[in-house]
Amino acid sequence: MSFNITKTKQKRVVIVGGGFGGLKLANELHQSGFQVVLIDKNNHHQFPPLIYQVASSGLEPSSISFPFRKLFNRHQDIHFRMAEAKQICPDRKILQTSIGNIDYDYLVLAAGTTSNFFGNKQIEAAAMPMKTLSEAMGLRNTLLSNLERSVTCDTTQERRELLNVVIVGGGATGVEIAGAIAEMKRYILPKDYPEIDHSDLHIFLIEAGNRLLSGMSVKSSRKAEEFLRRMGVNIYLNKRVTDFVAHKVILEDGMEIPTQTFIWVSGVRANEIGNLSSEAIGHGGRILVDANNQIKGMNHVFCIGDQCLMTSDKNYPKGHPQLAQVAIQQGKLLAKNLKRLEKGKVMQPFHYKNLGTMATIGRNKAVAEFKTIKTQGWFAWILWLVVHLRSILGVRNKINVLLNWIWSYLTYDQSLRLIIYAQKPPKMREKENQENNIQH
Repeated sequence: MSFNITKTKQKRVVIVGGGFGGLKLANELHQSGFQVVLIDKNNHHQFPPLIYQVASSGLEPSSISFPFRKLFNRHQDIHFRMAEAKQICPDRKILQTSIGNIDYDYLVLAAGTTSNFFGNKQIEAAAMPMKTLSEAMGLRNTLLSNLERSVTCDTTQERRELLNVVIVGGGATGVEIAGAIAEMKRYILPKDYPEIDHSDLHIFLIEAGNRLLSGMSVKSSRKAEEFLRRMGVNIYLNKRVTDFVAHKVILEDGMEIPTQTFIWVSGVRANEIGNLSSEAIGHGGRILVDANNQIKGMNHVFCIGDQCLMTSDKNYPKGHPQLAQVAIQQGKLLAKNLKRLEKGKVMQPFHYKNLGTMATIGRNKAVAEFKTIKTQGWFAWILWLVVHLRSILGVRNKINVLLNWIWSYLTYDQSLRLIIYAQKPPKMREKENQENNIQH
């Protein structure tokens, strides 16, 4: 296999990752005199803030994803290849990937993060993360399958395991999925599963720190906790999960919670690039960059978004928060800096402009913080809806999401509760096995 992209007189910018940062960079470089090559292991951009709604049967995956080729089908200077980056050869300006090598003039890593299990292999093998659309679909299938099984199971212990949902991680994702499942319990179970006493469905939200939403103010954290407790979520703070054995989540203090729905959203780790030196890696596996997002010790190789760690910004000495706005702002500035480099000008340093933070807990319940405004409840929920609807790619997707939200709000229902397991054809499974064997 090979990239099959003809090299032109234009300087080539290779971007690894089509998340918020990579996509912003590619679009900003359109018609700027560069040949842009975007590489991603998926063929679509996904919208992570709404992945939890896919997991809880609120939205279809296609409503929050958009194919790269459709985004760029009128851009002759932007090429897409579905591949996975392996390692960099900076002396030869070559990136090695799963489909072959590609040379570059500028290389930008924007591959984002993956779930962090902090080295606990037992938990990694048992827990369900929720970082990607495929993981969200897996969680949706598990939630619905466990409800179906709970109707027909033979023992009280098994029914208890099937109806206990344990969520580890009290950040925005943990809070949002806990709220979404709590609303399923209240509005969906009585109609879809009359055989189940809905009070038997227990939701546990476990956080190692002393409050939820640690990235927001204490007031917002307390309000989020208050909302969730009123919705029937069992919240455990200052509790650390250490193991998962025999369908039981084990806590550090010896507490055990039986469950077959174990959701892990307790932190992330930057996706790795094979041959970067340990000196280039900071905490959380993030790649160390200077004020211009250039990887230290590597010329013309940059990193943006969640994957990078910049400590030169005096307002964020431990690195910027891993939020979409950081990636978008870095992608926009890097596009300007690459143009400046081509003109022989000095690059401008990055300074993050905090546009605010928000999290939704459920119907009419959210918390939002901006520079001069902190709000909770219905108004924050409306702001959350507007901001996220505007950020989704594609007019059709915006309409689909809006109609789904309106229907759900008016009827207290969603009609997307389908258990569907994708089946790959034998040839594709055979090919994947061969590639895995080569890698090992």
